Parts: sequence; C-alpha cells; structure tokens
Amino acid sequence: LAVKPPSHPTYDLKSVIKLALAEDAGDRGDVTCKATIPAEVEVSAYFLAKEDGILAGTALAEMIFNEVDPSLKVEWLRKDGDPISKGLEFGKVHGTAHSIVVAERVVLNFMQRMSGIATLTKAMATAAYPACILETRKTAPGLRLLDKWAVLIGGGRNHRMGLFDMVMIKDNHISIAGGISNALKLVDTYLQQNNLQIGVEVETRMLEEVKEVLEYASSFETRLSRIMLDNMVVPLPNGDVDISMLEKAVQLIDRKFETEASGNVTLESVNKIGQSGVTFISSGSLTHSVKALDISLKIDTKLALEVGRRTKRA
Repeated sequence: LAVKPPSHPTYDLKSVIKLALAEDAGDRGDVTCKATIPAEVEVSAYFLAKEDGILAGTALAEMIFNEVDPSLKVEWLRKDGDPISKGLEFGKVHGTAHSIVVAERVVLNFMQRMSGIATLTKAMATAAYPACILETRKTAPGLRLLDKWAVLIGGGRNHRMGLFDMVMIKDNHISIAGGISNALKLVDTYLQQNNLQIGVEVETRMLEEVKEVLEYASSFETRLSRIMLDNMVVPLPNGDVDISMLEKAVQLIDRKFETEASGNVTLESVNKIGQSGVTFISSGSLTHSVKALDISLKIDTKLALEVGRRTKRA
C-alpha cells in the first residue's frame, strides 16, 4: 500500500465493505443487471477523473471488487496520494460485467469521499507548514478509519482514533472536575493506578488557563504531553484572523509541551495560524463537511468524455 490505514483494535474493515454492499443489494440484488446483462459477458471499465484532486481509496476499491468477485482484475495508472486531473483515465477493472456494475457505486462512494478528504487535506497541510495538520473525531459514523486513512493519504496526521487511545481533557471534563488543575491531577492518578502509557492533552481557552496548566506542571509530576489552544484564533470583519492570543500562548508554553491550535481553521486562515509556532493545527472541516471528488467508472469512455466536455466536467 502507498499509505497504510491507521490501526484500530476493534474496527473490521471487511465488515464495513459487506455492510455497504448489502445496503445496495437489499434482499433481491441488482434487478437491473439481472434483467439486462447476461451473466457470462465480460467488459473493461475505466476510472475517469472529472475534476482535479488527490486520489485516495484505490486499495479499498480493490478490497470491494474482491469481495464482489475475486476474479475481477484491477489495474491502476495512479496510486493513492497522487494528483489526478480532470479528464484523466487513471485505472481500469476487467471481468464479469455484472460484478463490475454491482460494485461500481459502492467503490465510487468510498473513493469519492476519501479523495475529497485527501484533496482538502493536501491543500491544508501545504498551507499549514511548518505546523502539522490534524483531523478530529468529526467523522462520518462508521467510516472513521476510512476518513482518517484519507487524511494520511493527503499528507496530514491523525489525531486520536477515539476515546480509548488518548486522554483528552476538554471543557466539559474540566467543568465537572472543578477546574483544570483538578482534572489534570485526576488523570495523572488514574494513569498511574492503571499503569497506562498514553498521551494526555488538555484544552485551554484563555491565557489564564494556559498559565494554570503550566503552574500545575511545574509543581507536580504529570503525563501531560500536549496543550490545545482552543478558539484563540479570532475572526476579523475583513475576513482576516487575529492570532495574537495564540502567539502569546505559544510563547508562554515555550516548547515545554506540544501545542495544538483549534477553532476558526480554514483554508484561508491556516497559513497564518501555521506561522504562530504551534506544533499542530486541527480542523474538523477535513472530514465533517468534505466535498466529494468527482470520479466515474465507465465502460464507454469515449461517450463519457464527450458528455463530460459538454457539461464542463472533463
């Protein structure tokens, strides 16, 4: 694989594929294929890009084709993470026509979503440098591993996979615990008692909270590894952002901990945020409102390209 999927202790990728295929097939299968396509007919179908972007999901597509029909043969002219341009033929699948058509929509649904995420991630990661871009847990339910895989393909890095692999002390935890210092103390005690070696991040929203975290860390042994600087990027009426609070927080922390900027992160603002000195920038927009990349799978590519040119999509 060009980029391996992130690991997860309970996520079964094959079951997700089976669920997607079952959702399409229902209790009768593809009645249109059964009515129109003889079972023995074989064809080649070609992947076409209808817009520019970053390709993602080819490895998953192969898994889906194999689940539908192991005899299908897939070839790629581009790999995950490669740029593709409008009108480009970047892969093909050959075999039983019925199997290809049955797999088509499920393959495209996953590839389009993953390529859309990878495309936005690539743009954000490039603009954010030298900071690293992260996604969040704002993923499509049931598709988290795939969404996070697409972020890796696009050149981003993964935040925590779920609630189990990192302690992340957020505003509600702090309110319930009675303050940041209390929350940190409770976490440190819990990790020590349970002999857990996992990262700890705490959310701060004001400079006073940053100072309290640093005061706690200077007074107690702590597992804290990262400080989130939440909504310290302030939008301005002219469309720009004010990052002065963020910069002050980064200066206060002075590399004692990793830092993560969150809130008001857009493709337009991320470059300026990246110049603040933060280690990471997290953005839910990478996955929660992604625009799918337009990709098709066509047997008659000549007609598909003709129609695409007519509609300005090829």
